[in-house]
Amino acid sequence: MAELLSMGELLIDFTPAGTTEDGRLLFARNPGGAPANVAVQAVRAGVTAGFLGRVGKDMFGDFLASTLTECGVETAGLSQDESYATTLAFVQLSETGDRDFSFYRDPGADTRLSFEETDLSLIDRCKLLCFGSLLLTAEPSRSAVEKLVAYAKSRGKITAYDPNWRPPLWKDQAEGIARMRSLVGQADIMKVSEEELFLLTNRESMEEGAAELLSQGVSLVTVTLGPEGCAAFTKEFSLRKHTYDTKVCDTTGSGDSFFGALLSKIVASGKHPAKLTEQELSEYVDFANAAGAVCATKAGAIPALPHTEAIEACRKNIPLLERQF
Repeated sequence: MAELLSMGELLIDFTPAGTTEDGRLLFARNPGGAPANVAVQAVRAGVTAGFLGRVGKDMFGDFLASTLTECGVETAGLSQDESYATTLAFVQLSETGDRDFSFYRDPGADTRLSFEETDLSLIDRCKLLCFGSLLLTAEPSRSAVEKLVAYAKSRGKITAYDPNWRPPLWKDQAEGIARMRSLVGQADIMKVSEEELFLLTNRESMEEGAAELLSQGVSLVTVTLGPEGCAAFTKEFSLRKHTYDTKVCDTTGSGDSFFGALLSKIVASGKHPAKLTEQELSEYVDFANAAGAVCATKAGAIPALPHTEAIEACRKNIPLLERQF
């Protein structure tokens, strides 16, 4: 039984891997997709996790399915589409390890997820459903996400939302923002960047933006701030935590590593996020910061996601990157 069920896209990240002798760029095939990354990170942080989504019945889809199985993620909710190809993303890195994406998905097999074909017992048996917004770009996956999240809420499951704003996947930016906003009221936990927080709320300050999300029913808002760590907000308190001063190679998957590690701690606690104490949340966020920091030291997404031992070694041995809040 998967305690954490992660729903959404599973794709190939082609990441830079040097050049040929005559200077042409090489790319390495890496398994990725934010919800899949979260599921793998949760497993490596000590809880059981499953994936709900769709890939193509092609060489990439076969590779991704076998990768999740090898990582210990339950794949009863993963289906393969005979008619649509697995989504591909080419990643370009800046000198600081930040990313720019080019997607090949028109449409991809991930957007063919159907509510009618989903085994609802997967949600019945989980404790927490994690989801994103990228399946809202097309039908039938748009309706599937809306209905499956509503179903999870009706069954009393904790819901966790990572908007994961990717402008190239939306033909109409205004529609994309509106769709992204449409799921806020269904989330108990949210992980957002500063850009996503502004797009969701139109509030200039982080505190005002977080307050707006909390007013819509979210119990816990976490804002990832890159080298400045993160901030967490509940209706009762807020906190800021520094991240760890690791050497950054590739930030692909670091936010997912953060979220998967945080959710693993919440699932293991047996508590609804609204019931967490400030001390508990501070501990969980620090663990999540360390996970993201370790992930950034390696290339790729899923291959870079750390196990608990590496996360705790970071917390013990690596100094904090203490930037002024």
